[in-house]
Amino acid sequence: MKPRPKDQIQGRLHESNSRFKEDAGQVTNDPDFAAEGQHEKLGQIEKVFEK
Repeated sequence: MKPRPKDQIQGRLHESNSRFKEDAGQVTNDPDFAAEGQHEKLGQIEKVFEK
């Protein structure tokens, strides 16, 4: 099944949001915020392998 454009856009937005959180956490020296971004990124990877 081919992904719909709407799903692709949402996935890319979620990916950029998790990257932003990770980078912002590193810049502001907030390990909890950086870890939250990493956790979201790992969740995305797990979803890919479930399919």
